[in-house]
Amino acid sequence: MPALHIFRGLDEARQGFAPSAVTIGNFDGVHAGHRQLMRRTREIAAELGVKASALTFHPHPATIVAPERAPRLLTTPDERCALMAAEGIEQVLILPFDHGIAAHTPEQFFERVLVGDLGARAVIVGDNFHYGRGQSGHIRDLRELGERLGVRVEIVPLLSLRGGKVSSSEVRRLLGAGDVSMAARLLQRPYSLSGSVVRGEGRGSTQTVPTLNLETRSLEDSTSALPADGVYITRTEDPDSSRAWNSITNIGYRPTFEGRHLTIETYLLGALTGATPARIRLEFLRRVRPERRFDSAAALKEQILRDVGRAQAFFRRTQAMVNSKQSASAGLDAE
Repeated sequence: MPALHIFRGLDEARQGFAPSAVTIGNFDGVHAGHRQLMRRTREIAAELGVKASALTFHPHPATIVAPERAPRLLTTPDERCALMAAEGIEQVLILPFDHGIAAHTPEQFFERVLVGDLGARAVIVGDNFHYGRGQSGHIRDLRELGERLGVRVEIVPLLSLRGGKVSSSEVRRLLGAGDVSMAARLLQRPYSLSGSVVRGEGRGSTQTVPTLNLETRSLEDSTSALPADGVYITRTEDPDSSRAWNSITNIGYRPTFEGRHLTIETYLLGALTGATPARIRLEFLRRVRPERRFDSAAALKEQILRDVGRAQAFFRRTQAMVNSKQSASAGLDAE
């Protein structure tokens, strides 16, 4: 796969973005619906002989035009780019969103930015797309502008799952409810958090179970989305090596110990050989239970061991399903 070319402003984009077939959106999370847009953009780009491209924004436009409604984000801009590249996008413009961009009328945005700066030969968007000053531009206007300026415009219907629309807002709602399993279905991958490993208060090694503690102050202060407080079956990776472990993770405030600050503590189900990782990436697979207060550290430890048993059973079932699929595939190949 060719390396993704990332442009971080219009001045950069004017130096090589054109010609393009471009899909436009915040693309936070790059969920299943976004991936559908990316694939269609790749197909149209191939038909026209232009570059499969995406235009996204940072910061999120709501932080400029309606800060009180700005959402917590599912992905960083660079994470978004990597996920889009996996769907065949060749180049991405991360457009710094400011009051100047927000003031563009729909016509100005289409003519000056999409056609003038990005050399768009095709524009591909979802059927809920709005753009321009006050989000006053609708897909009807987009089609009319495309016809007038000779730009192909394609509107892709929103993807539905179990009767509901797939959206970044719905993923955030599911995470806020602790339903990481359903969130993973919409994202087509487990939701993850990454960060530095920090020293805890030492209670794990002496009173409960030893854990890796994710640094949380930056997460609390940032706009990152967090799953609801509780205990989760997780997969832990060391991004600086090939090491990975099945694990169980608690997000919360340690009410048994009168905690006041958010902690994210992970117990590895496999042996930690070698040095403690400096950073970890947690993939959230399933919620086990809400966080709650226990009468003593001993009672909490007993519950943690029960949680560990549930996690181990989950991974055994998962591995059995993988083995069964592999056996079935091998049987078909043999035929």
